[in-house]
Amino acid sequence: MNEPLSDFPGSEPGFSFSVFRLESDGTLWRGNAIVHLPPKELAALRLLLTLADQIVTPQQLRQALWGNVNVTVDSVPKCLSSLRERLQPVECIQTVYKRGYRLSVAVRRDGEATSRKLVRLAIMPFATGYTVPEHLGFTIAEETIARLTNAPRPIVAMLARDSVFALAQREQTAQQIGEALKADLVLTGSLRALPAHYRLRMEMIRIEDGTQIWVEDVLVAKNLIAGLEAELMARLVFRLGGPVAGNAPGKLTSPPGGLSLAAGAGEETEGEPPYREAYELFQRAHHEWQTMQRHRMQDALQHLIRATELDPSLLAARVDLANLSITEAFYGFMAPLVAAGHVRRAAAMEFPPEAVDHANKVSIPDLSHCEEALLPALGWVSFHVDHDLATALEAFSLSAHLPHDPWTTRMRVMFALSRHRFDEARELLQSSLEKDPFSPWLHGRMAWTLHLERRAAESVDRVRRALDLFPNHGFIALYAAVILAFNGETKRATQLSQGLVQHLPYLDLATAVHAYTLACANRGNEAHTILERLQWLSRERFVPSSFTPSVYAALGETENALTELRNGAEARCPWFFQMLADPRLESLRGHPEFEKMQGILTRMEAAAEKDLIS
Repeated sequence: MNEPLSDFPGSEPGFSFSVFRLESDGTLWRGNAIVHLPPKELAALRLLLTLADQIVTPQQLRQALWGNVNVTVDSVPKCLSSLRERLQPVECIQTVYKRGYRLSVAVRRDGEATSRKLVRLAIMPFATGYTVPEHLGFTIAEETIARLTNAPRPIVAMLARDSVFALAQREQTAQQIGEALKADLVLTGSLRALPAHYRLRMEMIRIEDGTQIWVEDVLVAKNLIAGLEAELMARLVFRLGGPVAGNAPGKLTSPPGGLSLAAGAGEETEGEPPYREAYELFQRAHHEWQTMQRHRMQDALQHLIRATELDPSLLAARVDLANLSITEAFYGFMAPLVAAGHVRRAAAMEFPPEAVDHANKVSIPDLSHCEEALLPALGWVSFHVDHDLATALEAFSLSAHLPHDPWTTRMRVMFALSRHRFDEARELLQSSLEKDPFSPWLHGRMAWTLHLERRAAESVDRVRRALDLFPNHGFIALYAAVILAFNGETKRATQLSQGLVQHLPYLDLATAVHAYTLACANRGNEAHTILERLQWLSRERFVPSSFTPSVYAALGETENALTELRNGAEARCPWFFQMLADPRLESLRGHPEFEKMQGILTRMEAAAEKDLIS
């Protein structure tokens, strides 16, 4: 006779998952708080944790919780519903249509080795041949990186995408990239078009001796290109000696489950064209929106909106839609209130029954992971748009366990900077740079952090090194122009800002920075001409007022500087709170209106602290 699991609590292992820790004695911790679980919910959670890589059927749960006692058919759903409520707001449990339940977060059993040495793997963007869309080489590599990074039981230590791609764009070889990043292996390859197929040739290079340890071709029909990442992932797992969930040894045609934001999203049959179209739109948009070009980012926005309409279960597109919208707000390409609307829409989309059914058929298990991936964007909206710091802190806290990701880390850092928590921002950046040492964004943000912290010599030194590493990166040039001009190197700063405006004429932030460098170089008339042009443009479209207060301050026009700051506050500019700490606005300190604006942040912090106490 099988007995319920809840009858034997004393000898159970402990587990860690998401923000929770289940002790061997049955105590469930969420951070430093205990979550009470009734015996049946505890037994259900233990079974799900024990079988974390599997789908647990209702029959298994019924037997484990009640043994041979007859219970009603809704007993299991009611128990799981109660368990979900107690785990809120984290969504850890996924219902698999007509099959059962499984955990959708990474699980670690107590005593399991967490520091074992894993092979360090770098995946380069795949070269694309004639007639192959450029975005495919990047997207397939990125998707494979995501699948390996998000695996519940990692088989490799994935090296950061930004660093690998940045070095690849500098035309470094696989061997050079591997040596720079201290990789053990580098995967490289090329994508070529045949009449009816794409052929992906993969090469694995061992960095220690430069040996090509294996080479392999993958052939896929052009109308099924969205499934190529799954095939590539399966072959990598097989080659690297890891288990492929749901596949027999050597059977490499099915995607491993539970590994990716977009897992399986494009692997539908010919009978499901909307989902294939949605995934193809997402693939194209994912590459386009990571440029700094306004028109390409706007095109990507439309592709992502359409992709989420066609397939609401494609959560990777929803995450991209949120991150793109916030990035456009930071660049000044989109009004922050409009960006906030897109983020809320991406987070609030409901899953119609047919989309849920599709998600289950193509194995998209990471619903909670993707929802957690939206939390930093929602936290940004709560802080900058709603001025609700308590909700923002909760969103960032619930997503704090997510690994370093270029977009998530940027939002975490910018959130810390906006709160003037410079030590916290610096620690985040330093920790991320250890994982992602050739990310231009991280180097630029570090220089900017030191500038806001009034560590002038260090900010200058950092930005000079960033320029040496990334001489052609737009935002490195932007930060460098600001920092060098402020610290008296006006000639080089003006050259940088002028080159930036010529390269990115549609980036209003660059135009404002150019005006600032001219003002610092005592070329006030030219700076005024630029400011007038920006004012004229603002009558036709959204123009950020982020960096113009510093121009007026450099020109000695206090009232105009305060007016621009006030406009930034009203527009919910994502740079507004950082501007209040900017040493370039030192001349405004003590002015009643400036102090009043600083009071916005002070009141938000006080309200959040009161909410925490209550």
